[in-house]
Amino acid sequence: MNKAYKIETLAVQGAYEPKNGEPRVMPLVQSTTFKYDDAQSVADLFDLKTNGFFYTRLANPTVDAFEQKMALLEGGVAAVATSSGQTATALSIMNIAKAGEHIVAASSLYGGTVALFGNTFKKFGIEVTFVSPEASSEEIGRAIRPETKAVFAEMLANPALIVLDVEKFAKIAHQHGLPLIVDNTFPTPFLCRPFDFGADIVVHSASKYIDGHALSVGGIIVEKGGFDWKNGKFPEFTEPDSAYHGLIYTDAFAAMPYSVKLRVQFIRDLGTPLAPFNSFLSNIGLETLHLRMERHSDNALKVAQFLAKHPKVAWVNYPGLPGNAGYQLAQKYLAKGASGVLCFGVKGGKAAGEIVMNSLKLAAIVVHVADLRTSVLHPASMTHRQLSEAEQLAAGVLPELIRLSVGIENIDDIIADFDQALSRI
Repeated sequence: MNKAYKIETLAVQGAYEPKNGEPRVMPLVQSTTFKYDDAQSVADLFDLKTNGFFYTRLANPTVDAFEQKMALLEGGVAAVATSSGQTATALSIMNIAKAGEHIVAASSLYGGTVALFGNTFKKFGIEVTFVSPEASSEEIGRAIRPETKAVFAEMLANPALIVLDVEKFAKIAHQHGLPLIVDNTFPTPFLCRPFDFGADIVVHSASKYIDGHALSVGGIIVEKGGFDWKNGKFPEFTEPDSAYHGLIYTDAFAAMPYSVKLRVQFIRDLGTPLAPFNSFLSNIGLETLHLRMERHSDNALKVAQFLAKHPKVAWVNYPGLPGNAGYQLAQKYLAKGASGVLCFGVKGGKAAGEIVMNSLKLAAIVVHVADLRTSVLHPASMTHRQLSEAEQLAAGVLPELIRLSVGIENIDDIIADFDQALSRI
């Protein structure tokens, strides 16, 4: 596929190119194993001497096509699909950090990511320092230690909706010889490609806008390529791997050492691949990603404008609104739209907000976000309930905050639903 094609064309036809007489639509290869005519062919696959498929835990044609398309859309050299977005986040760090080492992360993160970094990683011996995404370059730089291995942040924070200044974070990370890892779930590559602004690794929860229909759970990690893994901070890439007869990743796979190591060590040993059927569904989602993200962004802006003028709404947080704290950064990094998620609080606080949520008819209360149906959630009592009050506030979760995921239904129907719900308080 010609990489010069526009992103809309790549979303529809990228990665899979059928030959004469082959299926026009990327097929689902629902097989765990693959046949070979001689033993040496399989041996060469195990030794990473040749590319191919021998067991779906490591690679599968349907999964491979999805990975290639995501790499095309993000502008990277390779991608590795995982069983969930949470797995993608975890492995993106574990691929470069081990016990006794450290990462720096923006504090405005999804609650599950905060729990992973602050609790589970601690049990693995990986320490995490949280910094405000709005902190100065000097303050962020002071959080970096000799044993720091990466900087991690969300492009559009969930649910605080803080727009990441990617160039600032990338500059700080690179000054210290570290990769910047960015969670790009909410913008998707259609609205923002963090690699264009200096990021080195991108992760997604494919369960969200990529799938788009709330049908499958999945994640993906994309490598930009070009990061200097030989700078002395990452010996696991430059020293022989005894598991593969002394193979050195930066020598054998110079263009994509991060992705190869991730697949043959962690996907292999932990058994966390994305299933072929979920890859098939995610690829179908990608085919309409550009259309949906335009509608999500357009609808969300109109709902935000409606709520901002409503007398019973105390505040609205949507970076596409002029006057929002993230508006200028959104104009720079999210010029095509600020995605479909916004937050608001009603006058009367948490109790009034609960009345509004319970009164909605079109919008549903679900523990999900970023699919084509309009939905609401109360993060403080749901997705972020395991965090302390201080941790919730650091993540931008106020007690009265309602997270609204605006779908692609008719905008008049969406607004009418919230109008009638607000009339109940």
